[in-house]
Amino acid sequence: MQIADKLAELREESAALIAVYDAQDRLRYANAAFRKTYFVQPGETPLWSDLWRRNWEAGRGAIIAHPDIDAWLASAISRRGKVPRRSFESDLVDGRWLWIVETVQPDGWMLFIATDITELRRDERELRQLRDLATRASETDELTDISNRRHMWALLENLLGGTHPSTKRQGCLCLFDLDLFKQINDRFGHQAGDTVLVDFARTVQGSIRLRDGFGRIGGEEFMLLMPDTSILHAKKIVDRIFAAIHERRPLPDAQDFAYTFSAGLAEIKAGDTPQAVYSRADQALYQAKHEGRDRLALAA
Repeated sequence: MQIADKLAELREESAALIAVYDAQDRLRYANAAFRKTYFVQPGETPLWSDLWRRNWEAGRGAIIAHPDIDAWLASAISRRGKVPRRSFESDLVDGRWLWIVETVQPDGWMLFIATDITELRRDERELRQLRDLATRASETDELTDISNRRHMWALLENLLGGTHPSTKRQGCLCLFDLDLFKQINDRFGHQAGDTVLVDFARTVQGSIRLRDGFGRIGGEEFMLLMPDTSILHAKKIVDRIFAAIHERRPLPDAQDFAYTFSAGLAEIKAGDTPQAVYSRADQALYQAKHEGRDRLALAA
């Protein structure tokens, strides 16, 4: 028997949960232990978000304590696939406790390996869970459940510093600002304004790639980091976001209400610091606002 055949046999029979996801976060391989734990049929290739959503709805698989599955997924996706290696614990509905390691290649493919650590002391388990919750809270925007300014700045520093899954230190940074947001609050109230912010976050997150970093960095301003992306490709991504937002009608009591945003896009240059690329994107955003809003401006 060839080594590759023996390795395939060992993977399938391993007690460890082993899976591979592609750059679009679609399951491409899962061994028997993974399929049994997360209720995947042989040959099935669901998106990660679809798999977790259907298990949450069925009350099985991983324990997701959040009452809003969309908010939980938004938070999870904001951290998923953004660093070369990530490890964390996960509780299962069946009572097991898993130690999970995710390894991400520069092209976005991910290896998932989980081992059963249920037998560890309970007091250690609770301490580690509290630590993970604190870390997650420190990186998450409280309203939208996507990355906050602190986490986005860390992702930008990781990309420029070579500790991102991409080792090329290339890509684009885009800043978004919702147009005339104060008028939305004044006309419909702050709760409606919050609804618009959440709608924008969910819509953008559904229009970008897993490896892209996206977060709210303050008020009605958001940041999108696109590694290994040319300025032309980045512009296509932002244009797709414009098209998606133009279709949104997020206020149930105001069916005709629509909103817009302005964007400033900057390409990362050799030797850039986080401050330098952010400043160019911010200047381009100011230009888009000055030229009439609801548009994209490219940094010089």
